[in-house]
Amino acid sequence: MTAPTVPEARQGAEARDWSWVEGSVWTERMVSALENGVKGGKWYSLMDKVYAPATLTAAFAKVRSNGGAAGVDGESVERFAAHAEAYLAELSRSLCTGQYRAAAIRRVEIAKSDGGKRPLGIPTVKDRIVQTAVKFALEPILEARFHPRSFGFRPGRGAKDALREVDRLIKSGHCYVVDADLKSYFDTIPRDRLMARLEALVSDGRVLDLVRGWLEQDVVSECGRWTPAGGTPQGAVISPLLANLYLHPLDERMSELGLSMVRYADDFVVLCSSMAEAQGALETIRTFVNENGLTLHPAKTHVGDCRLRDQGFEFLGYRFEAGRRLVRKKSLIALRAKIRAKTGRASGRSLARTIEALNPMLKGWFGYFKHASCGLKDIDAFTRRRLRAMLRKQEKRPGCGAAPEDRWRWPNAFFANAGLFTLDTAWRCARNSR
Repeated sequence: MTAPTVPEARQGAEARDWSWVEGSVWTERMVSALENGVKGGKWYSLMDKVYAPATLTAAFAKVRSNGGAAGVDGESVERFAAHAEAYLAELSRSLCTGQYRAAAIRRVEIAKSDGGKRPLGIPTVKDRIVQTAVKFALEPILEARFHPRSFGFRPGRGAKDALREVDRLIKSGHCYVVDADLKSYFDTIPRDRLMARLEALVSDGRVLDLVRGWLEQDVVSECGRWTPAGGTPQGAVISPLLANLYLHPLDERMSELGLSMVRYADDFVVLCSSMAEAQGALETIRTFVNENGLTLHPAKTHVGDCRLRDQGFEFLGYRFEAGRRLVRKKSLIALRAKIRAKTGRASGRSLARTIEALNPMLKGWFGYFKHASCGLKDIDAFTRRRLRAMLRKQEKRPGCGAAPEDRWRWPNAFFANAGLFTLDTAWRCARNSR
């Protein structure tokens, strides 16, 4: 369902658009209250909206579109969908009667570009549906208060918006940067303080109990079963919203001091007009972090002048340094790994099928990194070399595709005619069209 038509609200000088809210939860009168406030500053009676059949149906549609693996019960999205009507009715009854209990979270390790592993929690499909329904109810309440320079996991905002704001600040002379990194942020959020911030806005005890139950879920992995002492589980639908809520006071404090902080979830930078201002901003961040039970990563937090070499900073895949906007090294390494995976010499796929698999990935990558000032040519050359090696293998000849004879036999134009998307060509076309 779509949200009722309502006037735009305003947050400071920024117009707010509430068209994204879930219409099965948010009536026109409720959306108006987001603008005008509610009695006592707290929201009551949200639980009946959460377990309403229309809300759970909309929540399942969202979960189904996102896909994802099965949780500890082994039930996939597809299997749930086969009996969705009955399962959703049962879920509604259990929420209404207070019998609903969250299952444990299945933890898996996913590979990182640097060779390490990142833990990811996978709730069951049922728990993802209920979390989505609760998110439908809570997100507009929190969004009405969130700061305009917070961009991560928010409706109508994204990484590109955050990067544009960083670029604007640098061009306006804010070249002294505080590049801060919170160590294991999602795993270390103090739950009691997090719940206190939510309780300051929401008084529906049953909804609060649901959130508290998800924070206290057991975790199951190949190594065993345990209950984490703190944090909010990465991979849970509700976690990004709660993570933004916990850092909202930092957004407010920096804004009150007139400091330009750009935040994407737990990744944030402060752009300042002087080194003294940057040093003061770092001290403010340190104070907040210490007061709120968090930890700054000592090796990943620094202050510098991004106009100088070796004093730049990395943010959302880019590196800003010496007046240039570069693709950070980790992003390039990750892309090369994906290209390798699709161009294995022993795959047996034809050149046409391989290019068909590569192009969507290359186009998507270019769409995000097209503002980089260099580095795209090297990726193009690497991709063509991998394809030349495939062609040699198909002819039962060894080699990695880097020999002069390979470039002569299969020149760049050969791959262009075969339909291969070329990053450098797209970049030049984009520049010429400005």
